[in-house]
Amino acid sequence: MDKKQVIKHLETIATYLELKGENAFKTSAYRKAAQALERDDRSLNEIDDVGALSGIGKGTKAVIEEFIEHGETEVLNTLAEEVPKGLIPLLKIQGLGGKKLSRLYQELGVIDEATLRKACENGEVAALSGFGKKSVEKILKALDDAYTRPERLPLSYVIPIKNDIEARLRTIPEILDFSVAGSLRRLSETVKDLDFIIATTQPEEVAEQLVSLESVKEVVSKGTTKVTVVVSGDWDLSVDFRLIEPEHFVTTLHHFTGSKDHNVEMRRLAKEKGYKISEYGIHDNDSENVYTFKTEEEFFNFLDLPYLPPEVRESGEEVSIEKLPELVDLSHIKGDLHMHTTWSDGAQSIDEMIEKAQDKGYQFIAITDHSKFLRVANGLNEKRLLEQREHIKKWNEKYPDITVLSGIEMDILPNGQLDFEDDFLKDMDFVIASIHSSFSQSEEQIMSRLKNALECPYVDMIAHPTGRLIGKREGYPINYEEFIDLAVKTNTIIELNANPNRLDLSWHWLKEAQSRGAKIAINTDAHNFTMLDDMKVGVQAAKKGFIRKESVVNTWSIDELLRFLKQKKGD
Repeated sequence: MDKKQVIKHLETIATYLELKGENAFKTSAYRKAAQALERDDRSLNEIDDVGALSGIGKGTKAVIEEFIEHGETEVLNTLAEEVPKGLIPLLKIQGLGGKKLSRLYQELGVIDEATLRKACENGEVAALSGFGKKSVEKILKALDDAYTRPERLPLSYVIPIKNDIEARLRTIPEILDFSVAGSLRRLSETVKDLDFIIATTQPEEVAEQLVSLESVKEVVSKGTTKVTVVVSGDWDLSVDFRLIEPEHFVTTLHHFTGSKDHNVEMRRLAKEKGYKISEYGIHDNDSENVYTFKTEEEFFNFLDLPYLPPEVRESGEEVSIEKLPELVDLSHIKGDLHMHTTWSDGAQSIDEMIEKAQDKGYQFIAITDHSKFLRVANGLNEKRLLEQREHIKKWNEKYPDITVLSGIEMDILPNGQLDFEDDFLKDMDFVIASIHSSFSQSEEQIMSRLKNALECPYVDMIAHPTGRLIGKREGYPINYEEFIDLAVKTNTIIELNANPNRLDLSWHWLKEAQSRGAKIAINTDAHNFTMLDDMKVGVQAAKKGFIRKESVVNTWSIDELLRFLKQKKGD
């Protein structure tokens, strides 16, 4: 349980009350309690008495304590029974907040997507004061976008489903080995469906347990070699389980990992050497010999190839590589240079983030809370940032085994100015500049903003450079070549944001950035403990772009990093 979960619970109660049409003061009490927790710089574990916070009364205190103890509250459970379940997903529709949706529910009887669509199409919504024809057009478009399943689902949606399935597969004793395959194993940014390869000598027993998985909504087929199911969620997702004999596991996994172009080139190479490749092994052309392997490394080495990680098996060109450079690996990562704490919009305190980083064996981290422009994220002004900097000095004394850099994620304002003056920034250990506003500006305006940040000697890194959210937002327009060249010229680090929603900068352009001499950092942008684990996905994305260990600044030692940052400032 962390503070963010409590805040979300309080805000959910307020929204339900709003939908139900309850007294505005009652609704406001829960929002004030959520804001009180949001404003406090401490984590939930550090607050002795939530009732002592201004804005939290006896009633909301009791609800908070009940939620902390039980993970649910009677208040929300009761409201969930009283408010139509179909209303809640409608809150995701752009332009429909609690108040507007409450009116549609109370006055027009809207209870779900179908009734909202009907009310829009028959003119009832347009006739309601405060809406109008343009509002209806926007609502209908938003409904189409939200309720039409895209052909390919974003990585961030599919990864949790994969993790849940893997956790269940680990509990089935008849499964001797398994792996996800397909586009997800190659870390494609979007995924059509899921593929798992399962090694077993008891396929009938395994098949029975697969169709009984808790998340299964529909069984499409069940056999001894393949099971296909549909798992439920916001969008349905098809999952294929291929059940194979253990000796064929490696070659079957390689075959179904793909890509198609990779497999074509592998078959071509094998043919040149007098072999044929199938999912069952490598076959001699001149005999009935079939070679199987215990590892994929053995498989590639048999064809005189270096081991090609799944992430790079994309274009087929990788099959021609004689010697693969040392690509960045999770074991190389020595720190994380972008994370948030309770001082802005994070869920954990600085102490808690430091301790978790130590558990990961990191040599350093940078605390980079939001700056004052981002009020919605409780951004830090100069006064609070100075206070945090002083605290971090004490934390460095408290934790001698890890170096904590005093940083900031500073907004590049819509007019191109930076959120802090140079005289203030020069004393920071690590300065990130990023864009969080005015995404609709022209490429010229966006590039002007980025250029101003890149040319500031105290800006060490540009975070999530395009602002994209995979499958949700394209991001603002930038001239990639110009951006990369400016970053190289000014010696400014380019971030690969490891959040699966972002993976920004994308691997295609990271590859280009490396070729031009840019320095790269893989960071989680963590707002809670769990997000620190996104480093794994970030490293996979970097590997997909053939990013070498030496190109990534957070594989360096702390001494190397500090030396680079000092030179960057001209010290």
